[in-house]
Amino acid sequence: MSCRLLVISEIIAPYRIPVFNALARQNGIDLHVVFLAETDPTLRHWPVYKNEIGFSYEVLPNFRRKVGGQNLLLNRKLQNALSCFSPGCILVGGYNYLASWQALSWARQRKTPFLLWVESTSRDKRGGHRMVEFLKVAFLRRCSGFVVPGGSSSDYLSRYGVPQGGIFTAPNAVDNELLGQFAAMARHDEKAHRRRFRLPSKFFLFSGRLVREKGVLDLLEAYSRLQPTLRKDIGLVFAGDGPLRAQLYSRALTIDPGEIRFTGFLDRECLAYHYALAEALVFPTWTDAWGFVVNEAMACGLPVIASDAAGCAVDLVEDSWNGRLVRSRDIDQLAAAMAEFTSDSQSVSAMGQRSKQRIRDFSPEKCALGIARAAFSCSGGSRG
Repeated sequence: MSCRLLVISEIIAPYRIPVFNALARQNGIDLHVVFLAETDPTLRHWPVYKNEIGFSYEVLPNFRRKVGGQNLLLNRKLQNALSCFSPGCILVGGYNYLASWQALSWARQRKTPFLLWVESTSRDKRGGHRMVEFLKVAFLRRCSGFVVPGGSSSDYLSRYGVPQGGIFTAPNAVDNELLGQFAAMARHDEKAHRRRFRLPSKFFLFSGRLVREKGVLDLLEAYSRLQPTLRKDIGLVFAGDGPLRAQLYSRALTIDPGEIRFTGFLDRECLAYHYALAEALVFPTWTDAWGFVVNEAMACGLPVIASDAAGCAVDLVEDSWNGRLVRSRDIDQLAAAMAEFTSDSQSVSAMGQRSKQRIRDFSPEKCALGIARAAFSCSGGSRG
């Protein structure tokens, strides 16, 4: 049995390319991906790795504008894309774009199975508005099935009355193999790379946008609460950029002793080197649908200190096994976990090895298999 699967995704995100490549290789899947835009320059600094794309795709003409703090993205020629490919199943990555509703209408008129890729969790702070909730429920009720990255999103859908039989898990993934190769290169000449990037001999790493919702101010405060003797021994590196950089830098100047670095945006190779040379990733987010930086860090062999608000936490981080889970916004608990990591390097190293072990089950191939199973199931076939 074969399935003509059309996927509608917002942008050409680097972590989706290996997943879609793997999906295109799935037996019986004829894949075409429609991107609503190449990227979002207001939020993302990722390069677009078009040379790595091995699947059929197109980017629709688009118009993007911020309206009342919301991201408005409008497209042309979606109807043409749908009619030309004539899919047997459609997978849409969200309901918050007009294109998603247009695709849903097209599918219902033609009785084409329609899947929604849901990454929201009950801890996601983006929802809650009455009108948004009304539209969300209306959209969910019209879907044939759902694809989720893990347990938190599955539980979220269950709260809306979605039966478990209609939910298919496609674990969120990054290119574990490529990141692992970069990490091995960094560790092969560790001293040279530390000099190249001006990194402390030991450091905690944060990776992501420097915005309040990522918990970056909490992290800097937690670091300041470590005993001075610990801060002399271990630094803190912020990899990424954002509107809070100046505020963080100003506060960092008051923390003595302590070694705090701000790298700005890093491409994936340089970021992998930072992962490889760090003691642990610290991800103290207040709200995050998933948290791909946790996948990346684990692929590079790092233990993780993550807040319980991270969508990936329930699937990727097992407390005291490959990291620590802390309450979101609990600065004292975060500081205690960081202090614990400075006291037992052997245990931290073992946690890092367990991270590499766990992340093998969160590969592009596993994600692609989950999507393929959903598509076959909803279009009348089955995949074991």
